[in-house]
Amino acid sequence: MFTGIIEETGTIEAISPSAEGIRLVVRAKVCAKDVRLGDSIAVNGCCLTVVAAKAAKGGGKRLEFDLLQETWDRTSLSQATVGSAVNLERALAAGARLGGHFVTGHVDGTGKIIRWERKGQDHVLGIQAPAAILRHMIPKGSIAVDGISLTVGTVTRTGFTLWIIPHTFAVTALRERKVGDPVNLEGDLLGKYVEQFMARREPVPPSPPAARRKKR
Repeated sequence: MFTGIIEETGTIEAISPSAEGIRLVVRAKVCAKDVRLGDSIAVNGCCLTVVAAKAAKGGGKRLEFDLLQETWDRTSLSQATVGSAVNLERALAAGARLGGHFVTGHVDGTGKIIRWERKGQDHVLGIQAPAAILRHMIPKGSIAVDGISLTVGTVTRTGFTLWIIPHTFAVTALRERKVGDPVNLEGDLLGKYVEQFMARREPVPPSPPAARRKKR
């Protein structure tokens, strides 16, 4: 489980085929401090398992992940290249503050940036998204974009907009994004559970009429 509060941006150092699928190597510092094999780290919002961690020149570590072909095909990681920045977050520790919202790291699909412009000190981000993802979105609700917990501004039939504050722009990989780029999207977990609960709920049978009290 994650919160969508990015701890750092790492740098992709290698992408290569492997016996397990696709080997992704990311250089990290903050998220590599206490890393152990088998730990989960969200990379651009995708929950990945650390399979190797090696010291890197200049500090930090080279974290290695094995991606299934399905993960590669269904997420924006397939568009990443060596040198690209990626958002990194370690799994939520028990008792830690929940600064964003509940994020599982299981990407629902990808969207496409259709608007990305500066407005005063902030930026406006417009994303075209599939209907299956939009159905769980509401204005002022939560959405994870490349693993970043963000508040939804407006929602239309084909997409949604977000306001990006200067801090988020500066400390995440959004600073490298441009119109036309794909982004990983994960809808609000609570909304999805509510939808499933309501869809599966069986009608409540009417209560039998109360028995009449006998007169003495």
